[in-house]
Amino acid sequence: VLLLDEPTNHLDVEAIEWLENFLLEFSGSIVFISHDRSFIRKMATRIVDLDRGQLVSYPGNYDLYLTTKEENLRVEALQNELFDKRLAQEEVWIRQGIKARRTRNEGRVRALKAMREERRQRRDVTGTAKLQLDTSTRSGKIVFEMENVSYEVAGKQLLKDFSTTILRGDKIALVGPNGCGKTTFIKLLLGEIQPTAGKIRTGTKLEIAYFDQYRADLDPEKTVMDNVADGKQDIEVNGVKRYVLGYLQDFLFPPKRAMTPVKSLSGGERNRLLLAKLLLKPNNLLILDEPTNDLDVETLELLEEILTDYQGTLLIVSHDRQFIDNTATECYLFEGNGIVNKYVGGFFDAKQQQANFWASKGEQEATKKLPTKPQENIAKIDRTAKPKAIKLSYKEQRELEQLPQQLEELEKKLTALQAEVSEPTFFQQSHEITDAKLKELADMEALLEQTFLRWEELEEKKTIAES
Repeated sequence: VLLLDEPTNHLDVEAIEWLENFLLEFSGSIVFISHDRSFIRKMATRIVDLDRGQLVSYPGNYDLYLTTKEENLRVEALQNELFDKRLAQEEVWIRQGIKARRTRNEGRVRALKAMREERRQRRDVTGTAKLQLDTSTRSGKIVFEMENVSYEVAGKQLLKDFSTTILRGDKIALVGPNGCGKTTFIKLLLGEIQPTAGKIRTGTKLEIAYFDQYRADLDPEKTVMDNVADGKQDIEVNGVKRYVLGYLQDFLFPPKRAMTPVKSLSGGERNRLLLAKLLLKPNNLLILDEPTNDLDVETLELLEEILTDYQGTLLIVSHDRQFIDNTATECYLFEGNGIVNKYVGGFFDAKQQQANFWASKGEQEATKKLPTKPQENIAKIDRTAKPKAIKLSYKEQRELEQLPQQLEELEKKLTALQAEVSEPTFFQQSHEITDAKLKELADMEALLEQTFLRWEELEEKKTIAES
């Protein structure tokens, strides 16, 4: 039996994928706690939900759990509503006067007392944090412009001849293994360090809010309240004054917890506190460096919803694949040795494009190398002796006759798949479906290319034979 508590925290994507494959081959039982939805989707065959002190088992995968849980909460809310209505009616009855306390009604009075106790002991659904971004004036159209930027430290190349233009409203995720230079990339943009070579131009009217993975903005000795309000009782949120304790309750800090020192907070509480502090600042450039560590799923989903509607520019460093997929519209993938490639779309779309790119590049290089030796040999034969007649075998003749039809059918299938992938709703489906379809598309492209090359080979052989 393996017991795992948040196993994906602080792991990069490659390490997470290795861990998933390792655990899938493990023959024993695994019990794990995680807020990584992609990890849960891939690993879990049963979800055990702890809600208000009650453990409930949900057989099946994570998506089935979400559907069943939502339905259970809907039914519970309906039952509570009916119970509260009946309790209110009984409270009206008990206040009607002496007739309610007659002997024949003592049973009803006892039932009312039991209802009051049941209502007192009821635990309502735990709330979620209430997040709201305070966007300031719009920045200039160009936020950052990088031209042939390189950066090297201690003999290690973190960035090599990289050029890009980041425009207002872009939502970009930086993805790569730990230590590849993602945080360094952000420091270069912010001017905290200078590039070894190349130029970086910064846009105008930028107001930056930076969520730091090292949580440097928090003073561990100060209370939660003082970290946000610096000793004041009131703060300004979106131009409106609010009592600081009321604001902190939006981030699930009750008054008593808001008065405790930051050093006593859990990892998730520190993240919520940093978000509370960060979201007070008016901004049009939001930089989030590992924002999802230790956050619960509900807060994660709320943060995703806010970032989707955010009108400013967004830069994200994260290893949470689902979070990137739900928020980013472009990914910069750090490939190693300072190489950074840009791909449109969320995480899973970018990874598929990356795989297709490298597969295509490999095929091109192989195609360039293969014809060299045969051509040289043919040229040599031509100079020394008359070539023998090359004839197609009966099997090859039949194959050549059938290939045009096969090519036509493959092109139709490929066109249909491309149309399906281009649908706006395609990436709203589960990743199992989209990944399978994208793999089918890549396989179909490879098969079409292979079939076309075979047709060219046989046509060339036929031409030589006829001449």
